[in-house]
Amino acid sequence: MSEIIKNDNTQVPDNIDFDIPQVLPLLPLRNTVIFPHQIMPLQIGREKSLRVIDEAQNGNKLIMLVAQKEAEVDDPQPDDLYRWGTIATIIKSFKVPDGTLTVMVQGVKRARILDYTQTDPFFKVMVQAAQEEPVEGLDIDAMTVNLRGLFQKAAELAPYLSSEHTMLVMNTEEPGRLADVIAANLNIPTEEKQEVLEIVDVRKRLERVTVLLTKELQILELSSKIQSQVQGEISKSQREYYLREQLKAIKKELGEDEDERTAEIKELRKKIEEAGLPEDVKKVAEKELDRLSRIPPAAAEYTVSRTYLDWLIELPWSKSTEDNLDVKRAQQVLDEDHYNLEKVKKRILEYLAVRQLKADMKGPILCFVGPPGVGKTSLGKSIARAMGRKFVRISLGGVHDEAEIRGHRRTYIGALPGRIIQGLKKAGSNNPVFMLDEIDKVGQDFRGDPSSALLEVLDPEQNSSFSDHYLEVPFDLSKVMFIATANIAETIQPALRDRMEIIEIPGYTAEDKLHIAKEHLIPKQLKEHGMTEEQLRFEDAAIMKIIESYTREAGVRNLEREIANICRGVAKEIVEGEITSKVITPEDLRKYLGVEKFYHDAKERVSRTGVSTGLAWTPTGGDILFVEATMMPGKGQLILTGQLGDVMKESAQAALSYIRANAQQYGIDPGVFEKHDIHVHVPAGAIPKDGPSAGVTIFTALLSLLTGRRVANDVAMTGEITLRGLVLPVGGIKEKVLAAKRAGINKVILPEKNRKDLDDVPEYIRNSMEFKFVREMDEVIPLTLLPEDEETAKKTTRQKRADSGRNGKPEKQEAEVTETVEAEAEEV
Repeated sequence: MSEIIKNDNTQVPDNIDFDIPQVLPLLPLRNTVIFPHQIMPLQIGREKSLRVIDEAQNGNKLIMLVAQKEAEVDDPQPDDLYRWGTIATIIKSFKVPDGTLTVMVQGVKRARILDYTQTDPFFKVMVQAAQEEPVEGLDIDAMTVNLRGLFQKAAELAPYLSSEHTMLVMNTEEPGRLADVIAANLNIPTEEKQEVLEIVDVRKRLERVTVLLTKELQILELSSKIQSQVQGEISKSQREYYLREQLKAIKKELGEDEDERTAEIKELRKKIEEAGLPEDVKKVAEKELDRLSRIPPAAAEYTVSRTYLDWLIELPWSKSTEDNLDVKRAQQVLDEDHYNLEKVKKRILEYLAVRQLKADMKGPILCFVGPPGVGKTSLGKSIARAMGRKFVRISLGGVHDEAEIRGHRRTYIGALPGRIIQGLKKAGSNNPVFMLDEIDKVGQDFRGDPSSALLEVLDPEQNSSFSDHYLEVPFDLSKVMFIATANIAETIQPALRDRMEIIEIPGYTAEDKLHIAKEHLIPKQLKEHGMTEEQLRFEDAAIMKIIESYTREAGVRNLEREIANICRGVAKEIVEGEITSKVITPEDLRKYLGVEKFYHDAKERVSRTGVSTGLAWTPTGGDILFVEATMMPGKGQLILTGQLGDVMKESAQAALSYIRANAQQYGIDPGVFEKHDIHVHVPAGAIPKDGPSAGVTIFTALLSLLTGRRVANDVAMTGEITLRGLVLPVGGIKEKVLAAKRAGINKVILPEKNRKDLDDVPEYIRNSMEFKFVREMDEVIPLTLLPEDEETAKKTTRQKRADSGRNGKPEKQEAEVTETVEAEAEEV
């Protein structure tokens, strides 16, 4: 960096003569021009500039100083520099504590750059020094006298010119140098100083400096006049008023009157008339316009008032888009964009049908609840397209400030309306499809509760007069079709949830995903990757293997990513000329997607006693979980691991208590519980798990462990248990059934009271699976536990015999126990 630190106008004596070489190092300067005979300190910080100084100090200490055209350029190139500059000599240099270098230079001669001989690591240029011819004559004398007089007047008015500057100008006799001294000391732009520097002819230079000095003097005189006009009208405590009066005086001197202001007010009044505002809103707008006309434009309140008026005028108070009420066309659009989702499509078509019969029907407030990737957000766009409405989407995820919904009051700096009003302005109509994305992830802190602010927005009985804090006038939202999306309905504030019509969108089955991939995902990815169906095709078997072995999700987001991975791989092969087209088979997937990420291991994992397969609901859809139980010598403790929640721990306690209470019925020695610790673990320990649905699964795993009978590996179960042995209904049946299907399990045990929930499961899934319904826990045993095999029976017999010996029973009694156990084993 080369910047001016101090303006030192000490003059170089006339008798100094420099031997100027033809090639000199060049130092670019920011925001300044140095004239011949001028001494000035420079602060050097740029690496190239430091090298220039080193080069000059090791030589004849002469450098070429040239101003940059743009001061912001850090690494100027030849085109960024002027062609004229000043040859200067380095008087002295010293380093300052901040690591930069301060150099004192004095101008020698103005010179022109002929050519750049070196650009790296710094500039060297071929220069031609300008020779000034001495000039004489009455006109020259007159101009020098005039310049001195003008400068003396300017020094009396300008605060930046001191008496030392005046003395310097009065003592400078040579006309060319006088012009340079005055130009150097005037507070004028760098471009104008550079213009003076480039004038070699002394007479023309004097004329140009006279013009610049006269212009500066006029500005100074005008400023003084303005100040004297307002000085008597204000006091020291009226600074704001003083500035406004100055502005008025400036406009008066410039010949500007109030015509422009009047035209602006008239234009705003015309816009208010044309905006179609409701009567009460129009009164507010006209009142604000009258207030605006009385506020000085320089006042801070002027901008606030003008912005408020702009918002009132630009909102779509009476602008609506015409609904396309053709139900058949809407059905066609929805089917084109989304596969299945019959509940949602049915609800939208019903709304359109009712709109045909009742034109002033209020817009519905729907909430799509479902796992990620099932198409909730994109469904909103399809609805808007089907109805011919504008679409607006705002994301509420992580929003903590109530003002995001209701807006800020106008008393705050930078106040704006809330996102609802902003979205309507963006849409340009008062009946768009308005999507509130991720409504279940709205936060709450000291800035308020946005969920509570949404109560008025999403209440059909209240939103016809929604009041934004910024507007402070009611806006009718009843024509807006609000659609909210959420992954979990339970986390939505109950009062807010009650105002919305919940429509659950469950996860897709493998067959659904196959249709979606063929009809939507693959054509979309082919288009995005610039390929055609002739260049890349997918076999159905390959798509199914991607679904089952490379993705395990309720939606189709990861499925689309994997299809995109294959498209990129094939595109690379086509570009490289290896192939011209490709048909993806199951065998090709390892090449493009790597090893399989998921595999059906349910049957392998349930190969020993004490392990059972359960079904769980998660925000991302259903999933299977395994419950493992083992036993070791101890003091009768129950150990629970796997990051379980309190409800799930209580289910394990209840299951063990029920088994202990009915130990004799199940052929279990009651002494086992006192001398052994039982450990229940649910794998995937890093994932939190909770809920009562695993009660039946834990009961089955514990009973398998204590009776030595393995659990069937082709069955999964869910249900809540009680201490009385009842099996209670649970939620998420469709998601759980689909999870079992994805895992390759075709037999599911469900509570009897969940029988009705199977209606939500697609018929072809119901027909391909076997469902068993139970009311009591004892009904689960014959459906899940396999008969005890011979080897397990012997181990159980030996274990019971050892336990009997440790209990100190007589040999006869021990023999009787052994015979009884063996007989039971044979019977089983």
